[in-house]
Amino acid sequence: MSKRKGKGVGDVTAVKRRSVTADLKHQRPSSSRGTPSSTGDIGLIESITLRNFMCHRWLGPFQFGPNVNFIVGNNGSGKSAILTALIVGLGGKATVTNRGMSLKDFVKASENTADITVKLRNRGQDAFKRDVYGDCISIEHRISSDGCRTCRLKNKSGQLVSNKKEELTAILDHFNIQLDNPVSILNQEMSKQFLHSKNESDKYKFFMKATLLEQMKRDYIHIKQTKTVTRQQVERQEESLKDLKQEFLQKKERYEKWPSFSEMKVVLENLKKAMAWSLVREKEQLVQQLQEDVEKEANNPKHQDNLQLCQSEVTRVEKTLQCIKSRVDGMRQEQESLSEDNRRLKEQVKVVSKAHKEQELVYFRALNKLKQSEKEQDLLQERINKAKTSVSFDNDVDTEYTKQQKKISGLKEQLAELETKCSKLNQEIKNKHQALFTGREERDKLRLEERNIRVVYESKLRRKNQILASRTNKLKRFGEQVPDLLGSIAEAYATGRFLKRPVGPIGACISLKDPMLAVAVECCLRSFMKAFCCDNYKDEAVLQELMCRYYPKGNRPQLIVSRFSEKVYNIHGRKAHHPEYPSVLDIITATSPVIINCLIDMRAIESILIIKEKDKARRVMQQGRPPKNCREAFTAEGDQVFSNRYYTSDFSMAKYLGGDLETEISMLESDLENHQAQLSRFQLHVTSVTEHIISMENILNNTIMTLKTTLVSVNQVKASITELETAGEEHIDDISSLEEVAQENRQKLEAEKQSVYEAKMELDKHQRAAEDTESKYSAVRERIDQLSEDTEALKDEQLKLDAECAKHERTLKILETKLKAHDDNIQAMNIDLAEREEELQEYVAKATEISPERQQVTGSTRSIDTEITRLKKTIKVFESNHGEQEQVVREYAEALALYREKTNQARDLRRFIDQLDNIMSDRQDRYKTMRRSLSVRCKLYFNNFLIKMNCCGSMVFDHNNETLSISVKPPGREDDGVSDMRSLSGGERSFSTVCFMLSLWEITESPFRCLDEFDVYMDMHNRRISLDLLLELSERQHLRQFIFITPLTTSNLPKTSLIKIHQLQDPERVRSEAMDEDV
Repeated sequence: MSKRKGKGVGDVTAVKRRSVTADLKHQRPSSSRGTPSSTGDIGLIESITLRNFMCHRWLGPFQFGPNVNFIVGNNGSGKSAILTALIVGLGGKATVTNRGMSLKDFVKASENTADITVKLRNRGQDAFKRDVYGDCISIEHRISSDGCRTCRLKNKSGQLVSNKKEELTAILDHFNIQLDNPVSILNQEMSKQFLHSKNESDKYKFFMKATLLEQMKRDYIHIKQTKTVTRQQVERQEESLKDLKQEFLQKKERYEKWPSFSEMKVVLENLKKAMAWSLVREKEQLVQQLQEDVEKEANNPKHQDNLQLCQSEVTRVEKTLQCIKSRVDGMRQEQESLSEDNRRLKEQVKVVSKAHKEQELVYFRALNKLKQSEKEQDLLQERINKAKTSVSFDNDVDTEYTKQQKKISGLKEQLAELETKCSKLNQEIKNKHQALFTGREERDKLRLEERNIRVVYESKLRRKNQILASRTNKLKRFGEQVPDLLGSIAEAYATGRFLKRPVGPIGACISLKDPMLAVAVECCLRSFMKAFCCDNYKDEAVLQELMCRYYPKGNRPQLIVSRFSEKVYNIHGRKAHHPEYPSVLDIITATSPVIINCLIDMRAIESILIIKEKDKARRVMQQGRPPKNCREAFTAEGDQVFSNRYYTSDFSMAKYLGGDLETEISMLESDLENHQAQLSRFQLHVTSVTEHIISMENILNNTIMTLKTTLVSVNQVKASITELETAGEEHIDDISSLEEVAQENRQKLEAEKQSVYEAKMELDKHQRAAEDTESKYSAVRERIDQLSEDTEALKDEQLKLDAECAKHERTLKILETKLKAHDDNIQAMNIDLAEREEELQEYVAKATEISPERQQVTGSTRSIDTEITRLKKTIKVFESNHGEQEQVVREYAEALALYREKTNQARDLRRFIDQLDNIMSDRQDRYKTMRRSLSVRCKLYFNNFLIKMNCCGSMVFDHNNETLSISVKPPGREDDGVSDMRSLSGGERSFSTVCFMLSLWEITESPFRCLDEFDVYMDMHNRRISLDLLLELSERQHLRQFIFITPLTTSNLPKTSLIKIHQLQDPERVRSEAMDEDV
């Protein structure tokens, strides 16, 4: 196996040792064939069980015997499945079986898993962990339909011991089970590839693979390649030793130059001492300067004098202000008392004015009554005079009355004509009003349609501008203000006004998996496309404030407040499921889970299906029960479908989620042209209707004027008729009665004149009272106004003084602050002085530590520091070139040790490579010797097996060209020329192949050997001979187990306990055909 590749050399040696042992065993006397003393103890297959493997639901358990086992059955009964399961059950790969490319191919159709159980014998002294596993190791494999498999290793009692593949590999290594070795397991495909192949190179490869010589050869090649790589590494290391030696010499040179560096350090130490006392000198000078500054500040009286002067000025202004305030208070008190008098006089003026007006009303009423009475008296007197004069004309009354009647008759005819004319005019006016009303309605309808078209035109024009703008900024699809609004949101979030940054607009945060469904999604979400999401109500208020800058009230995007979450809601129990049609949630993707959660809350997108075709949508939603959890559905055109109703969409193109901008722009331009043409037509029609209405209004006005003129004429004629009729009916009144009435009217006039006189006197009285009250009220008002003016003047002066006082108080505070700052400054200077003195003491102490004796310093601190810096740089450069002393010594020692170590390593590797060359040369010789030995033994065994068939033949190995040539001469043709395998019959060729396999079995070891359908091409004679050879070999190798798979009968086999036959049932199709034949 591949995992045991590294142990190739040891394995080959073990194989050789085992082969020699096997030869010694084979040389035992033939008398022991009948009853072998014992069977194998380890590695034998005790049983195998299959479930749902390949095309079999259940096979087994098959209890194998310890020596010879025949598995017999027709094609399809499961023979090869058992062999395949054996390889897979022991951990082999699917490709080793030559029956499939993946393990999932072995799982029975319509099943999820397949199980294989293989039990191996584990007895004797060489048992594997017998105290753990016992006498039997059970290997259970479960293969899933996705190609995965699990392994469980159990002991004899069924308890789980391990499930690791490494444990199974250790068991196979211990039992010397090699699944990919054709000597252990030879299936049909391997036999066709190597044994039945006419290519001599394939037979040689089979021989090399069976004897593990191929593995040994690959190991040797790998060792040679590794040796070549190692030699190259040694050469590179020897090249690097030159550089390492150069580095070592450089560090040695620095190590030897180190003593010359000490003098610079001594000079540096002296400069440091001088620097310490130079700093002490500077601190002493600084302390002395601070003492002088403190004394100067303490003796400066300027701040105190300014403060006293300002305080006196404040006192003066406060006194003046107090005097003005007292005067203002006195005026305010007087004004308050006058205000009370003013209020009382105002009320009195109102009362007097009211009484005067009432009396004036009484007076005018009496005066009007007197005038009316005088007018009636004049009319009565006129009647009396008329009655007196009418007596002289009694003779002419009849003639005048006749003329009046004729005149009345003419006037009535004229009245009838005028009334007819009025009736016609009224009907005409009514008709014209109706026509005018109809025309105005038509004009209003046209204007409404024109306004609607203009609104659509302006909307599409704005949409076109938005799309043109969205070429550079997609956010402008959602409105011209959106980019600026998002900028304001970003600024507000950066300044901390938002707890969490709002997300939106929602339409800009989502994308579609299928762009063809853009109209459906927009029809579903509608106003939510422009909505924003906020985490809390505080953020909502801030966002509302920002939106006020960009949107008018009532036309702002919707705000949705919902707690933000980093995970999408669990909608497993609420989601609409359909095998063909997705939900809105399935076809959209969002930049944040907040968007998905918001749409789930507000629109329930998990329960809305998208069904492209209308007919299918109606069938799914309305013909039968809708899908589970589905509330509604949308078609690709945006139609909304419920279980009991259907709404057609008014959207023709996606506004926000559409991708083809140029197509949308061209369609909008076409629509704009159409709307513009419609507007022009409507404007012409409205103009025509308006002109017609104006014409009808003019005609109607003329008709109304005619009607009014006619009505005036009618009224005049009616008045004339009434006057004539009244005049005709009048009679001469009683003159005496009229005169009595006139006398009574004259008395009444006298009484009314007296009432008018009295009312006039009372009116004059009220007039005088009102004038007196008004004069008093005016005097009080004037005094109040005067006080107000004086008070305002005083208040202005008070304000000036207040301002001046406030100014002086501010100045006073400033001066107090300056004085306090002056005192604080002095105190701070004293504190600083004390700190400087303490610092001076510290510097003196430090300088004393550095140099106990005070140094006389001539140069400045700066010059000393410059010199110290220069020396430090010099030392640093030296140290950078040579390092510190300890580092130089350490690096020198490390370089010396590393150089010696690398030199020794290179020398040891060179010696190892030389020794490896000798070992590999010896190994190659041994490998060739072993290969020659195995090939010779294989020839001998092959010839021995042919002799049993009364045949002769040869086996020629060409190790240089890696070919194996087998020639066989059947009985009766011994004198013919050389005959290869191709000249033999099928049965003879199969027998020769069996002989070749038996030869390989004689020179190799394995606890069990499996041979699949070895006799299918043999005649009965060759098959009998082959079976005899196999049974004879099994008797000699009684410690091994043999498993032979054949579809032919085994009735001619001897009856012995060493042979166990497993007869498999026919497959179901064969049994059904047999039953049909019986019927």
